[in-house]
Amino acid sequence: MRQLSALDSQFLNVESPTTVGHVGSLVLLDPSTALGGRWDLEHVRAVFEPRLHLAAPLRQRLVEVPLGLGRPYWVDDPHFDIEFHLRELALPDPGTREQLGEQVARIHARQLDRSRPLWEAYVITGLEGGRGAFYSKIHHAAIDGISGAEILETIMDLSAEPREVPPEDAPFVPRPMPSVLNLISRGVSELALNPLDVLATVPRSLPYVDRLPGAANIPGTRLLSESAALLGMAFGGPARRVPRTRELRAPRTPLNGTITAHRRFAFGSLPLSDVKIVKNHFGMTVNDVVMALTATALRRWLLDHDALPSSPLVGAVPVSIRTADRSGPAGNQISVMLAELPTHLRDPRERLEFTRESMLEAKRSFEAVPASLLQDLSALVPTALSGLAARALFKLATVPGVPFNLFVSNIPGPQLPLYIAGSRVEGVHPVSAVTDMTGGLNITLFSYDGALDFGLIACREMVPDVWNLIGYLRDAMAEMVALVPAAAPGTAAGAATTARAEAGATTRTAGARRSRVRRAAASTDEQPPRAAGRPAAPRSATPGSGRMKPSGAQAEGSGSAAKTARSAAKAPTTKTRAGKGSGSAAKAPALKRTRATPTRAPRAPTKTVPPGPASTTAARPQDGPGSEQSSVSERSRGPRS
Repeated sequence: MRQLSALDSQFLNVESPTTVGHVGSLVLLDPSTALGGRWDLEHVRAVFEPRLHLAAPLRQRLVEVPLGLGRPYWVDDPHFDIEFHLRELALPDPGTREQLGEQVARIHARQLDRSRPLWEAYVITGLEGGRGAFYSKIHHAAIDGISGAEILETIMDLSAEPREVPPEDAPFVPRPMPSVLNLISRGVSELALNPLDVLATVPRSLPYVDRLPGAANIPGTRLLSESAALLGMAFGGPARRVPRTRELRAPRTPLNGTITAHRRFAFGSLPLSDVKIVKNHFGMTVNDVVMALTATALRRWLLDHDALPSSPLVGAVPVSIRTADRSGPAGNQISVMLAELPTHLRDPRERLEFTRESMLEAKRSFEAVPASLLQDLSALVPTALSGLAARALFKLATVPGVPFNLFVSNIPGPQLPLYIAGSRVEGVHPVSAVTDMTGGLNITLFSYDGALDFGLIACREMVPDVWNLIGYLRDAMAEMVALVPAAAPGTAAGAATTARAEAGATTRTAGARRSRVRRAAASTDEQPPRAAGRPAAPRSATPGSGRMKPSGAQAEGSGSAAKTARSAAKAPTTKTRAGKGSGSAAKAPALKRTRATPTRAPRAPTKTVPPGPASTTAARPQDGPGSEQSSVSERSRGPRS
């Protein structure tokens, strides 16, 4: 019997009729590698069931302490039945990726049954091309992103032949459920000991309570932090270390507000090699590039909806605080840092520079506060009224303004092929959660086998066109790769970049086209018209279709070109607590400072760049901001010719 931590309990308390507390993943599979080419519920269960003992949360349920005298406990489920948790469904013809996303969104919007272990998994067949999928969800109170990936790996293998797993030492026999009297006695003891635990941990974190996202919006938090810091210094404690950073203010956008219970889900992938080319050339980290991609895609989406703010968006980035050996409990060991997203900048070079500086500033601010800040301060929420208190605090924090606009999370994964019941894993797409406080869109990605697999979950009413963002991420990647000299005309990488850039010039929905027409009519300085006689470049795939890697002639020879680019642009990195280091800024090309750049300054006359290899010529490093280049993303918004 294991008690939930104070932070784990908050993921239970946040649930409401419109908000779920679980997270999940969608694994795309190629069943052709399975024995006999068959992949169904029977085969998955034969592999999964003997491995349940490898992950304790899969057979444990919650038990509440009467009268709310203490936090809940995880106990063995005396009525565990895998048939309740492992299910099967088939998509109707034609089984498109959009149909799969819609089905996942519906399942993910349903809350888990707290009288059973808090997880479900679905074997999904009927996808186009003979593909399959495995969707699973588990409550965030049981896992964080890192431990969740480890649980998912229990069903995965390194080859199509499932590995031999040592059986349990003894058949599973659930331990007896605790009695009501036992739970009450534990709760009373906890009430007596809780003040001692608080005194042992909270004093080191209380001076930094105003650094929590949204805490500054709650009256009295700054005074509390400063008073706690002075009191600690009076008793010989260390001085409060708070770096001088800009105060982040999240603008109001259509992504923020009261969410509904309905969801949309979209997914796609980008080549990790492209991300690393940009990372190495501009002296960034993978996380930095991800944030820049997100900013570019969000900028286009906000322009589609005539809602682009003049100030940068603020993104919340979860950070794992697990030790290097990943020891510790299976629950949540996370914290959060905030960073600005340069959605207000038109030039892609300026967005990259802004993102690099913004992430460095976010890391400095994050490292100045205790890593266990969230865990320590969660203990201050009264146990007896924790659910009401947590929801009231979240609501209060959003009254003056949202603390941030959305979550952007990056989960590291294995860089080698994996298999589920013989079927090769083609992609692992996270399915996270949205709340009133965190915004109506969550972007989470998982790195797997040479790709970044994106999963975008959104409130259905706030972001009905979530699939557009997948296409915008693809276009943003092509735009950034085009800025790297290695992707010049005549090289394999340049050919692939040009093809991807041209593919990004078309629109995705009739609604987006109408919005662009309205915007073009209302503001002529935002986008010049398409050059006469230049046709719209055809897209190679529908939004969200397939992996975003170049195929056919585009991919031929790209491996050697990408390798050459990485060798030429490789920069050393330094590790930080928030992930890999930011790299050597001194080795990055000199870029223009951008924080004071106006958002909608009159655009200088631009030279029309014809399609083909010449379109990458203007992306050389010497063509800085204000040159004659025009980004792919911005060009594609012009009215059709």
